[in-house]
Amino acid sequence: MRHEGSDPGRGKAVAVFDVGKTNVKLSMVSPEGSIVGTRSLPHATVDDPPWRRHDLVGTETWLLTTLAEFATRFELLAFVTSGHGSAGVLVREAELSSEAPALPMIDYEQALPEDIRAAYAPQAGGFFDRGSAVMLGATHQARQMFWIEAEAKSDFDKADWFLGVPQYWAWRLSGVAASEVTYLGAQSHLWNVPAAHWSEIVERRGWRRLMPPFHPAWDRLGRIRPELSRRYGLPPGLPILTGIHDSSANFYRYQTAGLSRMTVVSTGTWIVALSDHADLATLNETRGMTCNADVYGRPLGGALTMAGREFAAIAGDGAANAKSSARILQELIAQGTMAIPSFGQDDGLFPGSAGRGHIAGPLPRSDDERLTLAVLYAALVTNECLEALSSKDLVILDGTFLREPLYASLVGALRPECHTAFNLASSGVATGAALLATHGMSNKVPLVTLEKPEPFHCPALPDYAKEWRSRVISEQHRFQTT
Repeated sequence: MRHEGSDPGRGKAVAVFDVGKTNVKLSMVSPEGSIVGTRSLPHATVDDPPWRRHDLVGTETWLLTTLAEFATRFELLAFVTSGHGSAGVLVREAELSSEAPALPMIDYEQALPEDIRAAYAPQAGGFFDRGSAVMLGATHQARQMFWIEAEAKSDFDKADWFLGVPQYWAWRLSGVAASEVTYLGAQSHLWNVPAAHWSEIVERRGWRRLMPPFHPAWDRLGRIRPELSRRYGLPPGLPILTGIHDSSANFYRYQTAGLSRMTVVSTGTWIVALSDHADLATLNETRGMTCNADVYGRPLGGALTMAGREFAAIAGDGAANAKSSARILQELIAQGTMAIPSFGQDDGLFPGSAGRGHIAGPLPRSDDERLTLAVLYAALVTNECLEALSSKDLVILDGTFLREPLYASLVGALRPECHTAFNLASSGVATGAALLATHGMSNKVPLVTLEKPEPFHCPALPDYAKEWRSRVISEQHRFQTT
C-alpha cells in the first residue's frame, strides 16, 4: 500500500475512488481541485476457473477502512467512483448483505474460450452498437455477459442488474442501482451512443431487464447505507454519486474549464484520444478507433491503443535508471532506428500487428537509447491517433508519458498545424470526477494549467516520420498476405 499527501486537518474533500486496471486509488480532492490525500492498492485478481476475477471482497474491505480513516481527517462532501472500461458485475439485490456477488467481475485480459469468441462475434452488431472493434481477451461487458450466460446460466437468470464498475461501487455503498452513459459508452457493446439506445445484442438476448435506469454521472443516487456507516464509522449523510468512466472524467475536467474543439490524449497503460469534433463517419474500427460518450451522452470520436505496455517493452528493464535526451533522439533519427508496431497483444491502430513488434535499423545500445526510442515511438503512435481523428485544433496531452519532456515536444513537432499543449497534473481523472460533486452548482470555472511544449528542431524528423509510416503500412500489407 502506498501513502501520499499530508494531513491538512479537517478540510473538506470529495472522495474519489479510481478503479484502474493495475491499481485502485482513493483520493481526497479539495474544493479547489487539489489532491490532499491519496492511498492506493494493487487491483488484485483471483483465479477461479473458468474465470480470472477481480477480488471484490478484498477491495471493498480496503476501500471502506481507508475511507473511514480519511473521514477522521476530512469533512467528506461526496463519494464518486471512476473506472477503467470493460468491467462489470451481474448482481442480485439480496447480495447487498453478502460479502460479494456470486458472479465475477472478469479480468478483461484473460483468455476467452474459443467457442465463446466465435459464437459472440456474429451477435455483436454494427460499429455504433459496439463503439469499437472486438478487442483482445475478454474485453467488452456484453461479451463477458455472453460468456457468463453460457457458463453459469442458472446464476445468470437469477441476476437483477448488470452494473459497470463505477456503478457497482455506487450500488454497494448506496444500495441504488444505476446505468450511466459514459461507462456504457466505453466499448461495452451494450449501448449505441449516437442513436442513444440499447445495442442489438441487448435486445436480441433479452438483457434489458438487467439494465437499471439511467442516471447522470453527477447524480446523487442516495446516501451511504446505514449499516456501512455504523460498521465503519462513516458519516451517515455521505452522498454517493453515480460515477463515470475514467477517460470521460478527464475529458470533463477540460469541458468544465470552458474548452472545446479539442482532442484530449490521456496516456498510461493505454493511449486514449478523445475528440469532441471528430467526424463519426470516418471512425475506422480496424484502426483502433472508438465512439465514446461525454457526461451529457454526446458522442466523442476516439482512438485507443495499449501504448503504455508497448512503451515498457521497448524501454526495457533498465528504464527506471535511464534518461532520454534530445541528443540521443537526433542520433536515432539520423541512423534510422525505428520501433515498428506492435509490441503487445493488441493491434491498436495497426491491423494484424499484434505481437509482431520489432526494431528496424541499428539496435539501441544502451538503456538511455532504448528509453529515448520508446518516447519517440509513443509520440509517433500519438500522432497516428490524432491523424486518424483529423485533429486540427487544440490537442491536450496528459498522463504518465508527460514524465518524459521530449514526448510533448515531439508530438508538437509532428503536428505543426495543431495547437499542442500539455498538463503536467497527473490527477486528471480524480479532479474531473470530483467536479461531478458540484455539477451545475457553481459558475466558478475550474483552473486548468496548460503549458506549451519546448520546440524540438530536427529537420530530419518529417522524413523519418514518413518513412516510419511507410514501413508500418508495408508491414501491414505483408501480415495480411501471409
